[in-house]
Amino acid sequence: MSTKVKAQRTATTEAGAASTTATEAPMFTLSGPITAVPAYLTEKLDESTGELAQVSRFRYLPGHPRQVRFDAKAGQFNIGGTVLLGNSLSFIPLAWRVFQDDILNMGRKLWAELFFADEKGAICAVLFHGYSVENLYRLIEPLFYDDLTLADVTVKVTAEKKQTTKDGKTATYYIAQFSYEAADAAEVAARRDFARDFPIWRAETYTGAADLRIQHGYTVPAQDDPTSPEPAAAELAALPQAA
Repeated sequence: MSTKVKAQRTATTEAGAASTTATEAPMFTLSGPITAVPAYLTEKLDESTGELAQVSRFRYLPGHPRQVRFDAKAGQFNIGGTVLLGNSLSFIPLAWRVFQDDILNMGRKLWAELFFADEKGAICAVLFHGYSVENLYRLIEPLFYDDLTLADVTVKVTAEKKQTTKDGKTATYYIAQFSYEAADAAEVAARRDFARDFPIWRAETYTGAADLRIQHGYTVPAQDDPTSPEPAAAELAALPQAA
């Protein structure tokens, strides 16, 4: 059984739509035959049977990536507001989108949402807005003219301190600055294949009403899209049920 996956509507798409199905997960299966072993699979010894099994290097609950936050007041990255990660992050993006929407009760803003695998293999999502999004565009432009995308490089994000003065009072805040360096080809391939086989998105930030600027590897299952027509009764009956 395959689950339909819908790519979010966009005015500009950096790459072709991701595959509409996934593999090696209880909720998603490939709709066609596998012609090559996905680069994100690795062999692991099953201690109970003594046999080698192919397992994914990455952990991902579809629609619910680990939330990495950029605290623009403190100039720090954290996980869920509690686990501090420091003032910089480095990762190979596997999916992203730049869009305008009213999300997280913050009003309609221009956002950049990037998805990546952390050092433990957990799929994460991080959001930026305001001047940080403009800085991301400054990184995307030279990559484009070098025939590259964010998915081809290791991106480093660093919190840069800024100050403003109003009515004699000085306020401090931070914006994200982006740079990049060459990435290992095998690591790039693993993330490319994973984004192809799994719907990469975050349920909390998806409304179906975003004004999209660019996207890459970002897809939403059709049944989770509020703008999609209701699936037929037969399709509903075929959908996997939670345990």
